[in-house]
Amino acid sequence: MIDRRRLVAHVRKVVLKAGTQVLTTQHNRIDTSTLEHLVEQTAGLVRSRNMQVLIVTSGAVAAGMQVLGWDERPSNLSLLQAAASVGQSRIMRVYERLFREQGIAVGQVLLTADIFRSEERIQNVTRTLSTLLAHGVIPVINENDAVAVDELRSAPGARPAGAVRFGDNDRLSARVAELIHADLLVILSDVDGLYDRDPKRPGARLIQEVRQVDRNLLRVGSKGGTSLLGTGGMRTKLEAAAYVNALGIPCIIANGKSPWILRRIFDGESVGTACLPTGRAGARRRACPGRTR
Repeated sequence: MIDRRRLVAHVRKVVLKAGTQVLTTQHNRIDTSTLEHLVEQTAGLVRSRNMQVLIVTSGAVAAGMQVLGWDERPSNLSLLQAAASVGQSRIMRVYERLFREQGIAVGQVLLTADIFRSEERIQNVTRTLSTLLAHGVIPVINENDAVAVDELRSAPGARPAGAVRFGDNDRLSARVAELIHADLLVILSDVDGLYDRDPKRPGARLIQEVRQVDRNLLRVGSKGGTSLLGTGGMRTKLEAAAYVNALGIPCIIANGKSPWILRRIFDGESVGTACLPTGRAGARRRACPGRTR
């Protein structure tokens, strides 16, 4: 078992992905207390550990539903896009307010999968993210759900799409980690990590370390299902982990609802599931994780 303190000792640039399950309550509302706690911990990483942090956030549709007074996620694509449009501005206001209280500025970055089909666009996005980080700004990144219909269609109850896409923010976070040569990807969900079976079943055991994401693990990850509001599941998290692992970047999957989870990760505690690098650092890829062209 790898020493977690060694794994995180030299991390200076980290991508944090906060899933819908982390950012919403059981009543499908934005969980401002959890978000405030994550912001406080993130600010601590910036100040006390001199880290550069990028956040890939979900929750736009849920935030929009809250504003619009909807209790159930619609399956109609136009309604989903409307909720995403309304919710994205709301969730960014929450991030901006909470980080301002910590003395940190944030910048919104909305991406679509087609950006990664153009080398020029890739370079433009990379320069933007690097410039924000150089000026002490935390990029808050999301897929542009108002126009990127594939993610919305991949949600439960919506018709599938056949195009190359992110499909969820797990894959998006992997691409962001690649772009900025992150030292670590942290994927936060509402479960403690990868289990050897459905975590709802008795006797399920947390897998603390993964040396290679293979087909057997992906089958295990497929048994966890998805949330009603989110678009991903454990399988997509493992696909994202495998993608960055091949680039030499470790990934930790952990419970974002757990108190002080980020502090515990960077203190070297064995929390969550650590997926270890399989490739050399600095390797580059261009295929979308979990998808083929």
